[in-house]
Amino acid sequence: MNSLYETLGVSKNASADEIKKAYRRLARKYHPDINKEKGAEEKFKEINAAYEILSDEKKRAQYDQYGDSMFGGQSFHDFSRN
Repeated sequence: MNSLYETLGVSKNASADEIKKAYRRLARKYHPDINKEKGAEEKFKEINAAYEILSDEKKRAQYDQYGDSMFGGQSFHDFSRN
């Protein structure tokens, strides 16, 4: 299971700009209107969920402190599918 940082392909100490650039690149690559491959839509949802947390300073700090446990016992990937 990948961390949110691995989902976006950035390091844990990536800047907000690096996170945004990685998100945009991956979102274009896996957008369901563009990529019809099996699993692309699921990957797109994971990318969006990871960006939602890592682009918000408070949520990112909580994730850095608590990891996937901040999702109420579910892993991030289970959470992103709901």
